[in-house]
Amino acid sequence: MFYSSRRNFLASCLGLPAAGLAIPQSQPSSSSIKNSAVRAAAPTHRTLGKTGLKVTSVGFGCMVTSDDSVISRAIDMGINYFDTARGYQSGNNERMVGNCLKRVRNKVFLSSKSLAKSAAEARSHLDTSLRELGTDYLDIWYMHARDEAVALPDEIVSVWEDAKKQGKIRFIGVSTHNPNAVVDRIFEIGKFDVVLNTYNFAVGTASDAAFDRLSNAGIGLVAMKVMAPASRAHGFETSRSDRMKREGGPLAALKWVLRDKRFAVAIPSMTDIDQLETNFRAMSEPFTGDDERLLAAIDENIRPLYCRMCYQCSGQCPKHLPVPDTIRYLSYADFYGQFSLGREHFLALPQEVRAVRCSDCSSCEVHCPNGVLVPERLMRAQELFG
Repeated sequence: MFYSSRRNFLASCLGLPAAGLAIPQSQPSSSSIKNSAVRAAAPTHRTLGKTGLKVTSVGFGCMVTSDDSVISRAIDMGINYFDTARGYQSGNNERMVGNCLKRVRNKVFLSSKSLAKSAAEARSHLDTSLRELGTDYLDIWYMHARDEAVALPDEIVSVWEDAKKQGKIRFIGVSTHNPNAVVDRIFEIGKFDVVLNTYNFAVGTASDAAFDRLSNAGIGLVAMKVMAPASRAHGFETSRSDRMKREGGPLAALKWVLRDKRFAVAIPSMTDIDQLETNFRAMSEPFTGDDERLLAAIDENIRPLYCRMCYQCSGQCPKHLPVPDTIRYLSYADFYGQFSLGREHFLALPQEVRAVRCSDCSSCEVHCPNGVLVPERLMRAQELFG
């Protein structure tokens, strides 16, 4: 069984002799380099499409943050874009974020998101978000996780339009893991100002055509899940080797995204000051050949594990499992270190889907063009969350 040796697999990932991984002993420590870089650098800014918002190119994804001092430190460093959602940490995340931002509310840009499936639920979510965040408006309010065109019904869109007219939100957004599936509907509706997309080195160029259409139309692009395949939770910060080598993966992953000027801001998740300061550095450091080689090695290491969200496996399972979604939920645990978040999403699946066990099948009819070991990943999700 693949997962009986998963620890060995991950250990081998960390030990690959990829070019660019070795750090000369004569170099100064990463701590001195990092602190010097943070002191010397200033955040860079980009314009978020036609909104005109001048956002820092690295924003703050608050989803897994539980230490409010990290958010306060980000504010002091000059980061001005903060993203949360109604459902994060059962609503507690909005409350914490709002408390941190209240001293600078008019100097920063704040976004939240709703998974609402009905107009009434959406209106309730917005009012609750505003109350918990301690603000009378959101700069961007996203329709969250809309991965199919049917997830953008006119009834829901009208709530966002009304909220904008009422001054409760400044701009209308949508978040998606599958921009190719919703881009036509986005243009058909014609009301969206911002689109929040999954984008990282492992996903690559699969959605470039959609990104080009959105960017050329002046719709602001925000990147999420920008470094999940190279996150510390996957083991790249648990090695006993040099700290610079350990943090190289996350830093390179973020720099890979930042070199794409179609995206105004990336919103990596952050849980501590070390992550914050590493991410801050990415705004002032170039993407190098060593970074590219490191990411290529990581990409190959995680090939059997990480879903590229190409959605080509959708509909292949005869038991109607939502394969890409389930593997994505597993990624929250395996790549973010957020077991509870992954389990929360898994338990929100219909009961008949949660009851399926892939181990009951003699063979799997789902085939991943990117090399993900689909049955093993599904079985792990079912064992871990079920």
